[in-house]
Amino acid sequence: MLRGSRVLGRVRPEACLERPGLVDSGPLHSTDVGRLCDLMSAARRNSKSGARVRRTKVRPAKDSTWTFLSNHAHVLLLLARDKRIRLRDVATAVGITERAVQGIVKDLEAGRYLRRIREGRCNIYTVNRNLPLRHPIEAHRKIASLIALVVEA
Repeated sequence: MLRGSRVLGRVRPEACLERPGLVDSGPLHSTDVGRLCDLMSAARRNSKSGARVRRTKVRPAKDSTWTFLSNHAHVLLLLARDKRIRLRDVATAVGITERAVQGIVKDLEAGRYLRRIREGRCNIYTVNRNLPLRHPIEAHRKIASLIALVVEA
């Protein structure tokens, strides 16, 4: 599936020409594909202006296949830390798309874990710290204990 200059999961042939050694490299992490697209865009801009293109190595993510906390928890913790943070900044910090963050915020609002108040052009997010964690294993704990463990420590 093409989106702009991205192919989800695989490198486009142009990227292989720009980055020798990527031919038949198999599936890539989405951040690798994004970095490659950025490199390709910069190379195209620089080649049009006649500037010399500096090649940089794309480093794979350090064992980022799993984490102890879900993306929902990451978003909630960031919103608890800074109630005026932009969703774009949350997406960058968590490593997911802004659209995914919007969906997570919608889920958290539906579950009453989060309240959004519109102030001018900005949103202010308030976390309901008195609700229990959702899974039965940790349901005896409240959101406040998770926030205290990660954010306030």
